[in-house]
Amino acid sequence: MPLDSRAPLRPIPAHLITGFLGTGKSSFIQALVAAKPADEHWAILVNEFGQVGIDQALFVERDDITVKGLPGGCMCCQLAFVLQAGLVSLIHQARPDRLIIEPSGLGHPAGLIDVLRGEGLASALVLQEVITLLDPRALEDARTFEHGTFQDQLSLAGGVVLSKRDLSTPQQLTAAHDYLEGLWPRKRWIAELGRDAEGAPQAMREGDDATLIEWLINGIETEADIQAFAGLAMPAEHRVAHASARLASTLPQDGDAVDASRSSPPSDASSSVIPLPGAPVIEQAERLGHASIGWRLAPAEVFDLDRLTQWLDGLPREWRVKGVFHVQEGWRSYNRANGRAELSPSSWRQDSRLELIASHSDGQSPMDSSVASPFGETAMLTQALLACRSDGAAEPFSFFR
Repeated sequence: MPLDSRAPLRPIPAHLITGFLGTGKSSFIQALVAAKPADEHWAILVNEFGQVGIDQALFVERDDITVKGLPGGCMCCQLAFVLQAGLVSLIHQARPDRLIIEPSGLGHPAGLIDVLRGEGLASALVLQEVITLLDPRALEDARTFEHGTFQDQLSLAGGVVLSKRDLSTPQQLTAAHDYLEGLWPRKRWIAELGRDAEGAPQAMREGDDATLIEWLINGIETEADIQAFAGLAMPAEHRVAHASARLASTLPQDGDAVDASRSSPPSDASSSVIPLPGAPVIEQAERLGHASIGWRLAPAEVFDLDRLTQWLDGLPREWRVKGVFHVQEGWRSYNRANGRAELSPSSWRQDSRLELIASHSDGQSPMDSSVASPFGETAMLTQALLACRSDGAAEPFSFFR
């Protein structure tokens, strides 16, 4: 689907920010936005594995930023055939000076790079070096090294940011540097990112304070990057999902065949069914060996912050938990990865949202109907979530009152 004559005359720098679940990609992009050049307009495409779109809701609305969500799967495979249309639409609407793309933490970057370099977008975008975030603590888990997507995200990176520096020990940081130094092709740069005592982003490179925005603007794709891109293919589970998406895109709909070039991107979660007080909208999915469940609740629902965080903190440590909530103190975002939670103010006001992501047990296929959801009974989770509302929470909606 080529861009028409309204497209920018210059190719737009496109930056791919990758990293496994919970590495802090959204926080990193928010820190980049805070340091962006004042004369640039950025477009940000946020892809989420879950259905309800939490990360998109965490970006503050501003005139020089256009944020578009692409929830409900990985853009490298399940959403590959709507990604191109979504990017073309975003470029036409925003006319950005720079494009930031945040794939799902489970997404494989090879398929996405193929789309960005494919016919229809190659003339409009110029891919910059891939930046991958790595939580140094993840290297202490043997399962990290067994995950092909994680390994390929690092292999494709021109630069690596060791995130959560303030939560890592010196030994963990040293081990992460040693591991990255042993990769080939060698990383062009390795940096560290954490928060200072006041909670502000603190960037370090080669032991000294660094200017965060330079990691983005000074990056450029090299021959080593091209060789790395050419040498990697999507893992089997992504190829299967990609083939299924291709088949679905060619099936007749309403008496007409639909091909990938005419597929429309899915609408943002915020434009779907409106939740009513006491009756949250629940969305679930299973793919790529993981399951997700999400809730959207009416903005009138008010949560007790202490009760809510106590319940969220008590969920299984291995679950990825993120949300944005209307609480008595205002609006707060909650983000938990690897058992560590962060609570921050939020400018989101449309609805409260919660997303849980969990992997299936080894050897179990989510396509097998006999395999139970890792979340157990949805009704019990929903009841527990609603029990965290404040005493003044809205009563459940009923048509018969």
